[in-house]
Amino acid sequence: MKFLMGSFYENLKMALDTLRSNKLRSFLTIIGVVIGVITVMLISSVISGINVAVEKQVESFGTRSIFLYKMDIGIRTSAPTREERMRKPLTLEDAEAIAKLSSIEVAVPSLDISNNFFGQKINVTGKNGKTSTSVQLQGTLPEIEKTTSETLLEGRWFTRSESDEKARVCLIGDFVRESYFPFENPIGNTIEIGGEEYRIIGVLQKREQLFGGGGGNNDQSNIIYMPMGTALKLKPNADDLFILAVAKEGMLEKAKDDVQDLLRIRRHVKFGEKNNFAMETAASLIDQFKAITGGVFLAMVVISSIGLMIGGLGVMNIMLVSVTERTREIGIRKAIGAKQSDILLQFLIEAATLTGFGGIVGLLIGWLLTLLVKMIMPSYVPLWAPIAGFGASVGIGLIFGLFPAWKAARLDPIESLRYE
Repeated sequence: MKFLMGSFYENLKMALDTLRSNKLRSFLTIIGVVIGVITVMLISSVISGINVAVEKQVESFGTRSIFLYKMDIGIRTSAPTREERMRKPLTLEDAEAIAKLSSIEVAVPSLDISNNFFGQKINVTGKNGKTSTSVQLQGTLPEIEKTTSETLLEGRWFTRSESDEKARVCLIGDFVRESYFPFENPIGNTIEIGGEEYRIIGVLQKREQLFGGGGGNNDQSNIIYMPMGTALKLKPNADDLFILAVAKEGMLEKAKDDVQDLLRIRRHVKFGEKNNFAMETAASLIDQFKAITGGVFLAMVVISSIGLMIGGLGVMNIMLVSVTERTREIGIRKAIGAKQSDILLQFLIEAATLTGFGGIVGLLIGWLLTLLVKMIMPSYVPLWAPIAGFGASVGIGLIFGLFPAWKAARLDPIESLRYE
């Protein structure tokens, strides 16, 4: 074993000496490997970062949550179909019926009133003179407090009586607080929504940002909640209703079946017909997103593999040149007792060292680029990415260096000594 380790280190030293003596040639040879490893690092970090961000975002609603809407929920690759657009909306009565199910802890409807009936965004104006049309306006019920979709930072949620009386009160998200009340406590202050003043009774905790926020509709905390009755007064006959149902502990599967059966009956869906509503859970949304990012990752792995293959062909070419240049050296080594296996190992280690060095360079550059990417979008480098990148680079060297090493090992020592 000691002999083998000594031979390995000796061959490694010879490989490093060869790299140092042919710096430019070595660098040009490993460019493909460097690019391939950088691609693996970047794509794996971005996709892993987005997956983690989406998982946190969805799970913030609770792992027992069931999301209900008239149109399909999740990542869309096309516009809603005509059948989806023609579906009748969910109703407050649907939410009340769901809440009465034995497997459901709470069911909370949310009504989006951000647009008026003419498709124009409703203005939100603060006392500081700031006006915006990008704030998300939601009407809901006090039961939202029992979910984990929003966390109250200070103040209180509105009451059922305030909803019934259509009181002009509201809770604001953290982004709204920073925009309209940067230097004062907003509790008790008023904010103008659609030309009417609303008293602020609560401030919500800043939500996890999926793609870094950045203001406008991209920020999950750029939101104002008001009682459902008040929202319907501001926009009568609004029907863009979303329902968040929370299953009781350990009853998620039963709750899904119960909710589906109830809505199929209430919405007159015939036996054998597909649902005319969408129902998803936190787990199904996460799986749906990971399926998409998994496909993207697979495509990028194929692209990065092309870079590694190009690097591998370059290594094979250079190693064949190296074998020719060092024919006399190989003959001398064989003449003083080197075996075919020694020559084979020498050139394999040299090829693996060459591509391994390229892998290290690629990892360093890739790591720096992921830090830059992290400034504009979620980025997280999984442990397997650098290991896989370095392993692939060394593997490429061993695979593509095998033929040149085999050719060197089979050289005739006498003919080699005669080579000029």
